[in-house]
Amino acid sequence: MRAACIDIGSNTTRLLVADLLGGRLVEIRSERAFTLIGQGLAATGTVTAAKIDEVVAVVAAQLRSAMELGADDICAVATAAIRAAANGAELIAAIHAATGLRVRVLSAEQEARLAFSGAARMLGDRPPGLLGVLDVGGGSSEIVLGTAPAEVAWWRSLAIGSSTLTDGWLHADPPTAAELAAARREIYARMEGLRPPLPALAVAVGGSATSLCQLAGPILDPAALLRSVRVLASEPAAVVAQRSGIDPRRARLLPAGLLILEALTELLRTRIVIGRGGVREGVLLEALTA
Repeated sequence: MRAACIDIGSNTTRLLVADLLGGRLVEIRSERAFTLIGQGLAATGTVTAAKIDEVVAVVAAQLRSAMELGADDICAVATAAIRAAANGAELIAAIHAATGLRVRVLSAEQEARLAFSGAARMLGDRPPGLLGVLDVGGGSSEIVLGTAPAEVAWWRSLAIGSSTLTDGWLHADPPTAAELAAARREIYARMEGLRPPLPALAVAVGGSATSLCQLAGPILDPAALLRSVRVLASEPAAVVAQRSGIDPRRARLLPAGLLILEALTELLRTRIVIGRGGVREGVLLEALTA
C-alpha cells in the first residue's frame, strides 16, 4: 500500500510519500516548504491571512504530488503552531475548503508518541534498553523515552522550539553572547523539574537535528556541540548556509535548535545520535499497519 502524510509544522510543511514493505517504510518522495507559520506567532497569537493563503497553496501542491505518485491514502496533520494559534481552526477550515483534506491537529501527547514511533521504527536495529527520542520542532520540543518500536514510558512536550526561541531571544545574526546566554536560561527554566529516566541510546530527529548533521556530524557529543556553537555565533546565517549546504532559512533557526539539543544532552546525560524519521513516519506506519 502506498500512503502519504502532509505535516504542517511551525517552520515547514512537509510531504512524505512511502510504501510499506516488510513492516518498514520505503520512501518514494519527500518534499519540504518553509512556510514559517511560527514566526511572529508569540507576538500576535494568530496566523495572518496571507500566511493562511500561502500554507493552503503549499498543501494543495503537495496533495497533487501525492496523488500523481499514486498514494492510496493521504492524510494531513498539524502540530505546535496550529495548536497555539488562536485562529488555528481558520487555517484548518481553509485547507479543507480548498483541497478536501481534513487536517488532524495533534495534541502534544500524540505528537510525542508519533515522533517516538516514527524515529524508533526507522532505526536499522532495535536498540536494547531504554530509547530516547528528541524531536526539536519550530514551536515545541518533544522528549520521549520508551522501548522500540512504540512503547512510550515517559514523555514531555516543552512549549519552546527553534522558531519561538529565535523570535524571543536570538535577534542578532549571528546571535550575541548575551542573547545565547539569555536563550540558555529560558531553555533551562522550561526544563526545570524534569527528571526523565536515562536512556541507553538517544536519537534526535527533526529539521534542526538533520541540519546539524551537516554542520557537526552524526553524533552530538559535547565537543561537536561546542564547535557548532562557535561557528553559529561567529558567522551570519547566510555564510553558514552557503558553506554547509543548509537552507538559509534553516541556518537562521539553527542556533536555537542547537541550544535546545545542547540542553537535552545534559538532561539525559548522554551523547545524542542524529536519527531519521519522526511524526510523518509515525503517522504513516500507524495508518499502514492498522
